[in-house]
Amino acid sequence: MKKDTQCVQVGFTPDNGDPRVLPLYQSTTYYYETPEQLAHLFDVPKDGHIYSRISNPTVSALEEKITALEGGVGAMACSSGVSAETLATLTLCTSGDNFLSCAEVYGGTFNLFNITLRKLGIECRFFAPDASEEEISNLIDDKTKFIFAETLANPAMTVVDFDKLSAVCKKFGIVFMVDNTLATPCLVRPFEYGVNIVIHSSTKYLDGHAQAVGGIIVDGGNFNYDQNPRYKDFYTPDESYHGTVYVKEGGAAAYILKARMQYMRDIGAIMSPFNAYVTNLGMETLHLRMKRHSENGLAVAKALSAHKMAEWVKYAGLSTDSNYNTAKKYFNGGFSGMVTFGVKGGKSNAVQFIKNLKLFKQVTHIADVRSCVLHPASTTHRQLSDKELIACGISDNLVRLSCGIEDTEDVVADVINALDKLKA
Repeated sequence: MKKDTQCVQVGFTPDNGDPRVLPLYQSTTYYYETPEQLAHLFDVPKDGHIYSRISNPTVSALEEKITALEGGVGAMACSSGVSAETLATLTLCTSGDNFLSCAEVYGGTFNLFNITLRKLGIECRFFAPDASEEEISNLIDDKTKFIFAETLANPAMTVVDFDKLSAVCKKFGIVFMVDNTLATPCLVRPFEYGVNIVIHSSTKYLDGHAQAVGGIIVDGGNFNYDQNPRYKDFYTPDESYHGTVYVKEGGAAAYILKARMQYMRDIGAIMSPFNAYVTNLGMETLHLRMKRHSENGLAVAKALSAHKMAEWVKYAGLSTDSNYNTAKKYFNGGFSGMVTFGVKGGKSNAVQFIKNLKLFKQVTHIADVRSCVLHPASTTHRQLSDKELIACGISDNLVRLSCGIEDTEDVVADVINALDKLKA
């Protein structure tokens, strides 16, 4: 199936007389006729559902859909985007290990990596998005487990150079992990460019309606953990789970099996069945929405570029953008609905611009059908120091616009009218 059809069809196929639409399985438990049947599932959990802290039929349908769209071998839906990042990291790292991340990432991710995981003994080493392969390689040692980046950095809007980071990962035999939230598989499929693990905050474009918080980890099935000394936990018996050897039991999907049977089992940060049900409904129109989001994003970016009160504009779809050539290499079908720009006059004018908007609403959110706006330096990235803000590509006059799917003329007019009211 093409991805447009996958959005609608994949995840649930009814049998004769079944509901046509994916049902909501709002149940914590599952019945089996014999003790032997249930015992088998504790040895081979991929053969069925045991308990909804680990898996659920509605959640599994959503996982199947995103797996197909990304072109992976398995997925695990989590309670939020940051829980997905946490479990994805713990599946690879233990105390004493480290990983690398591009410095230009979402503020919550930066704090998770820089503060919280460090308290658990897992070190994150940050690098600049324009760092060379040599500079990145110099950060790697025998305890480095993966490299992390965002396809489209929030809110710096930098496009990741997949080829560069993939080359480094292959050189050292380490995992390449990417957050694909702002691009979605409708615009970019990271596994095609050497990525091994994909993360989504499904709260954003996948859900699309700002009604269900969630996160998803997708396994590309394209990394060989077996006998790689960095990943001994994958090919040695897990005594906490009947001596399971994940590369043997999971095959190409060893990573996602380990993630579920170690960390989802013990931490329980699974997406609720209802949120999976809502997110699946949203994903049925993902291919249509991403086209309109991208159209509106480009229209707003062009209008801002021509306005005297815009000091600078960041949007990968602009031919004048420093990331344009990189984006053209990897994106297909649009460049998302996210635009950032600097308001002339500094923070005070940035704040006044937000107050002048009518259609765009100020919320701590992005990437749903409704246009929204935020000042990251004083909200989502407020906990960062001035030095860390600079490293994340955030200035005090940066405004983040998430262009919804409303009429393009209305969206552009609201932005321009708000700017026109500012004083230079």
